Amino acid sequence: MAIEDVIANTTNKMDKTVANLSHEFATIRTGRASATMLERIQVDYYGTPTPITQLAGIKSPEAHLLVVEPWDKQIVSAVAKAIQASDLGITPASDGSVIRLTFPIPTEERRKELVKQCRHVAEEAKVAVRNERRDANTKLERLIKDEDVSKDEVHRAEERIQKLTDKHVADIDEALKRKEAEVMEV
Repeated sequence: MAIEDVIANTTNKMDKTVANLSHEFATIRTGRASATMLERIQVDYYGTPTPITQLAGIKSPEAHLLVVEPWDKQIVSAVAKAIQASDLGITPASDGSVIRLTFPIPTEERRKELVKQCRHVAEEAKVAVRNERRDANTKLERLIKDEDVSKDEVHRAEERIQKLTDKHVADIDEALKRKEAEVMEV
């Protein structure tokens, strides 16, 4: 494995970590209704756990309302039960063909809890990026032993990896700042 391969692989993994952070932030409830909040919820569809997004159309006609319209009308109650049992903390209102989810505006105390949750998720992403840096540096050190690679080349590669790490940590901090502002917005 060459130095460029190690750097490319590390960059790819760090990019995926930042993308995963964005996805995690999208699932955190901010008071605004978003279809991504329902992505993790599984519905028992004829004995098979299936994501809601594969069973229903999800619309957001208002900022604090989601309308879930299952394509198979026989599973409306199963979808409502799955939403009720989830960690969303929302009680679904069903009229037999669609399910309405009204998201109340969070209190200031709840918004502060959500900010703490966002900071925790961001810190986990930073740890993941730093772990990728450590793994890359370990691979580079092995290259010195296994191949004809000079210490100077490895040192330059380690500096590049550190710059990559700093860039990705800054991206995480920026994403956290945006999410905190979104959460604290009334």
